[in-house]
Amino acid sequence: MSLPQPVPPSWKDLGKSSSDLLGKDYHFHGAALEVKTQTPSNVAFKVAGSRDSKTDHIHADIEAKWTNKAHGLTFTQAWTTSNVLRNQIEVENQVAKGLKLDLATTLSPEKGHKTAIINSVYKQSGFHTRASLDVFKGPTFTADTVLGRDGFLIGAEAAYNVTEGNITRYAAALGYNAPEYAVTVHGLNNLKTFTASYYHRVSRDVEAGAKAVYDSKSTHGGVALEVGTKAQLDSSAFVKAKINNSGVVALGYTQTLRPGVKASFGVALDTQKLNDPSPVGPSHKVGVSFVFDS
Repeated sequence: MSLPQPVPPSWKDLGKSSSDLLGKDYHFHGAALEVKTQTPSNVAFKVAGSRDSKTDHIHADIEAKWTNKAHGLTFTQAWTTSNVLRNQIEVENQVAKGLKLDLATTLSPEKGHKTAIINSVYKQSGFHTRASLDVFKGPTFTADTVLGRDGFLIGAEAAYNVTEGNITRYAAALGYNAPEYAVTVHGLNNLKTFTASYYHRVSRDVEAGAKAVYDSKSTHGGVALEVGTKAQLDSSAFVKAKINNSGVVALGYTQTLRPGVKASFGVALDTQKLNDPSPVGPSHKVGVSFVFDS
């Protein structure tokens, strides 16, 4: 008798290990600050802001999240500096075990723009599926499913325009997850864009990964390739590095200064334009991020 299969990752999390390795903790687009606090009544507050070094624009938002674990209920409200109001209400494991329902809305009072998306997630042994209905856009119904067995993964996604009665987008993916490594291949944008990602935990302190992207409709042709690594220096600090086939090198350093306080620094250098008269632009970028979490 075979053992129960674990719940596979969702469609959006296929290849997540590689994506996180190559995408997170590289803070070279400017300055960012994030402050998180938690009240005894299970209300979490988060204030986040960033300044783009290229445009000098400042973006920020304040978010409050209330959670009732006993009833599987989460309510989130946020207000951004663009005067956009975001609301989300989630209910999990109440209608059925493994089922999560949520309603996410946004409202821009000045522009009169609004969105409403109804989402559902259902996961069981070897099975993970999601569905969403964009009420005001289309309306558009989107669904994806991932099946997993013995580490092998297969997934598919499709979007259907209810008004026009046609499929507007579809994609597929194959992958394999093991404790030390993961491989994922995606066919996106109606199977016109293909990506392959690889992740390997070399040791307890070292990780490596790569991602290749091929767009059959690209006017430039060829494959975009990016490789990177992460090294854990000690329990409170790590360094990351990556390079792509365009010659851009990125470095990131993250240090936990004390419990709840984290600082990250990043730099990106275009090795084909090292003679740029400006040491940090426009070809080169630097940035910093601070996170305070109580």
